[in-house]
Amino acid sequence: MRLRILISAVTIAVTILVFALSIAASAEDSTVTARVDVVSEGTRSKANVVVSLTSLDGAGSTLRSASEAVPVQPPRLVQKGKRFDPHLLVVPVGTAVEFPNRDPFFHNVFSLFEGKSFDLGLYEAGTSRLVHFDRAGVSYIFCNIHPEMSAVVIAMKTPYYAVSNGEGKIVIEHVPQGRYLLQVWAEGASPDNLKSLNREVMIASVDHSLGTIRVVEDSPLGPHKNMYGRDYDAPGSDYPRTDPR
Repeated sequence: MRLRILISAVTIAVTILVFALSIAASAEDSTVTARVDVVSEGTRSKANVVVSLTSLDGAGSTLRSASEAVPVQPPRLVQKGKRFDPHLLVVPVGTAVEFPNRDPFFHNVFSLFEGKSFDLGLYEAGTSRLVHFDRAGVSYIFCNIHPEMSAVVIAMKTPYYAVSNGEGKIVIEHVPQGRYLLQVWAEGASPDNLKSLNREVMIASVDHSLGTIRVVEDSPLGPHKNMYGRDYDAPGSDYPRTDPR
């Protein structure tokens, strides 16, 4: 009888301890906010600026890994109306992204950039392709048939990131307190400009504001080549040349 009472008491004590530790751990997590101010020659939305925090304290047991954040259901970059939807997709490293074709003609999606290099080949309406973004970096996505189509996929090693909304608001939730490297990405900003925005931040409060992040768009994207490094066919063609000549 005494043994049963002792076991029950120990069980209750352990339950209380686990509950207390979980409360303490969650209390240490911070909600990090910021405002993005985009400076450019023309009118520019404040949306689609990516702000990330990478831990400088090492991979502690309280930090979520990016691989744990990989979605079970693959996110989609849909091709419809000769556009990619969404234009920007930010995913954890290791994520598989689906590329369904919802147009009534062929597409040939490709990327030749640092994040992930691939060529999905020609595929028809109603079909889809899958790409694993297994390395960190920025992938600029195009169609080899339609030069007006472009998108960006960013694969992140850190799980602590957010994309600004149309008002420039950034919210990164459940960030463990500690030291972080703040990094910013914006499509129209040069690498040197973005690098100058890097800084170390100390997250030490439940609600932490990074203030206003001013992003200057000094490198707008111009016309691009096809995947062979050549000019595109004449506008209006939905069928490309099958060779680089």
